[in-house]
Amino acid sequence: MTAHSLWEGNILDNSRKVWLDHYPEEVPHSLTYPEVPLTHFLEESAREYPDRDAVQFMGKRITYSQLLEESYRFGNALRQLGVQKGERISIMLPNCPQAIIAYYGSLYAGAIVVQTNPMYVERELLHQLTDSGAETIVCLDLLYSRVTKVLPETKIKRVIVTSIKDYLPFPKNILYPLTLMKDGIKPKISYDNERIFRFPELLQKALSDPLTVEISPDDIALLQYTGGTTGTAKGAILTHRNLVVNAVQCATWMYRGRKGKEKVLAVLPFFHVYGMTVVMNYGVYLAATLLLVPRFEPEKILKLIEKEKPTLFPGAPTMYIGLVNHPDIEKYDLSSIEACLSGSSALPVDVQEKFEKLTGGRLVEGYGLTEASPVTHANPIWGKRKAGSIGLPWPDTDCRIVDPETGKECSFGEVGELQVRGPQVMQGYWNLPEETEKTLKDGWLLTGDMASMDEEGYVSIMDRKKDMIIASGFNIYPREVEEVLFEHPAIQEAAVIGVPDSYRGETVKAFIVLKSGKTVTEEELEAYCREKLAAYKVPRLFEFRDELPKSIVGKVLRRVLLEEEKQKMESR
Repeated sequence: MTAHSLWEGNILDNSRKVWLDHYPEEVPHSLTYPEVPLTHFLEESAREYPDRDAVQFMGKRITYSQLLEESYRFGNALRQLGVQKGERISIMLPNCPQAIIAYYGSLYAGAIVVQTNPMYVERELLHQLTDSGAETIVCLDLLYSRVTKVLPETKIKRVIVTSIKDYLPFPKNILYPLTLMKDGIKPKISYDNERIFRFPELLQKALSDPLTVEISPDDIALLQYTGGTTGTAKGAILTHRNLVVNAVQCATWMYRGRKGKEKVLAVLPFFHVYGMTVVMNYGVYLAATLLLVPRFEPEKILKLIEKEKPTLFPGAPTMYIGLVNHPDIEKYDLSSIEACLSGSSALPVDVQEKFEKLTGGRLVEGYGLTEASPVTHANPIWGKRKAGSIGLPWPDTDCRIVDPETGKECSFGEVGELQVRGPQVMQGYWNLPEETEKTLKDGWLLTGDMASMDEEGYVSIMDRKKDMIIASGFNIYPREVEEVLFEHPAIQEAAVIGVPDSYRGETVKAFIVLKSGKTVTEEELEAYCREKLAAYKVPRLFEFRDELPKSIVGKVLRRVLLEEEKQKMESR
């Protein structure tokens, strides 16, 4: 039985789903999903809004009809090169037009996309390419040398190379290479090699006709690798159905979104599952204009918002933190922003309030994970939300809190492991049946996150099971301590971990990044925490830093801090 059919068997059991009573009246409890491949959304938007800008990128504009044509061309080019249905294609690109064209084009060709982080070092890249068995990779010219170093150990037959300048308007397309040369960057690529291809040339030579490859909603669309926060990255198998469902759920939750009217600030990377779904796939579904930003830089973002007036801005807490703490933020008009969904890590309440005051829009926290395409929960954007909570399960999404020791469902307010099921949940991990069995049980996805649910169905994440600190027999959740630290007026960012302690087993250590021009002592912070936390939760150790280690979407990497502490202890 598939995860999908297991979910179907539960769809009518709404008796214990207390959260349904707290949905905004505009959001139905259950939805009807179109029986189509994900690519259908691009065709539909191009048919209804052919002349609307699908993409804006550094002055370049591409309409929906042009985007569809380019995606068809890329799909046809792949077929001409011998790509078969079910073949894996790695896309190693930042947010640029080529990333969207390659993604939809690969799906039109019946291939399976493997989103690859452009920041991967050779070891990470090699693992992903060999594990997925990818035979084609699309990469930026600046990343070519990294790719070629691992090629001999992979199954890669084709390398398709593109440059940022390929989609820049005149004169930027001329100036860009000159800027690189000035900086001493000149990618050396040998195109006389029979397996190296130029992206623009492939498109130019290919047919722009629709492809005839039969694609079913239950065909695999994507291998999305987990961030590797709990060890080696695993490929979550996501079907067209999984991705269609999550895009439609997103549109339903953001019910004020108007088809063919919205502009989405596309700064979350598409190679990350969160950016791919809530920005790219949802944006295409809504026929929105995607304002592509390859890299988050607060000042550039503020200028872009003022100039292009995006209405939607899905992001990560670090982005909103970076903006609200920018010294000149008051100078910019940010009033176009209507709705923001924050994910990847906890959203500090203080940041939420400041951002909403500055924009007049709504910023709410949600939750998801790679294995669920990714979104499973969010606070209502225009309804009742609860600070510090991830909100309510989305339509057709079931959830429960389970005691990891006994396997029994927890009562309201009790902390246990969050488990979810629904039509957006993955089919399993690629070539890892044992890991799949550990993570998917009777259709339930075991998230590994410790959480509690209140009487209204709002869920609060405490922490990952592995991040929990046990000091003198007490369970301490880093997030709770971080929330208190975030409220301190001098603190910009905070991360909390457990470090070994000969007496308590573990003790709490806090890493602090101060706001520009602010100061505070360890003693003052300890006294501040004692007012707001039980004594056993108060950090005993503090370390001040200029920045914290983060993932590409801005999630603070506690495991890096833990590793650094471990190394310090070993070197003593």
